Amino acid sequence: MNCLIVDDNKIALTALKQMVRMDPALTLIKECEDATAAYQEVILGQIDLLFLDIEMPGMSGLDLVKTLGEKKPMIIFTTGSVDYAAEAFDLSVIDYLLKPIIPIRFLQAVEKAKTLLKNKNITLVNKEDEFIFIRDSNVVRRLKLSDILYMEAMGGSVKIYLDNKVYSIYSSLKSVEEKLKHGIFLRVHRSFIINVSKIDTLEGGTLIIHNYFVPVSDAYRAALNKRMQIL
Repeated sequence: MNCLIVDDNKIALTALKQMVRMDPALTLIKECEDATAAYQEVILGQIDLLFLDIEMPGMSGLDLVKTLGEKKPMIIFTTGSVDYAAEAFDLSVIDYLLKPIIPIRFLQAVEKAKTLLKNKNITLVNKEDEFIFIRDSNVVRRLKLSDILYMEAMGGSVKIYLDNKVYSIYSSLKSVEEKLKHGIFLRVHRSFIINVSKIDTLEGGTLIIHNYFVPVSDAYRAALNKRMQIL
């Protein structure tokens, strides 16, 4: 994986470079001391993984990720503050490492990135909206939309649940939702999209879909009730 380190602290930069050398799967392309310089490197399209500080002069790490949008590579935040964790994971980052970073946590985060890179995909829906293609390791698989039970956002990935299989793809749930222009799917929670035709029961704030329990948030309850056309 081609990686880029972004940190305005020279000591932190040096420590991260040493940890990158521990894993032969990582190739350090460059290190930057501000987000603006990092942006120029990322848009060249050669970066798979970004080790990104948050609090920096000028553009922050969070601002950089928002600016890159769907063009962003995999992101691991490296920061001295816990204050941004919730906002960071809303941006579908791989991990959130607190300084001082210990090598075992660094390597654990890199392993997450390796797994997601194997499953990195762009979801494509055919003209008839009957199936999608996903990249599963080095194999492109076709999944029938009618076989999908539900999808769950988890960190920087989306898990796709079928009856007897679960696939994990590197994407945000919002991106998947935008590509799935199909009437059988409905978001019922900030982290869940379901296949309405697969609902078995609804009780309170919980759906049961083929023995899986899926939460329903109040913000999406009215839309779900309307779609279900409850008698």
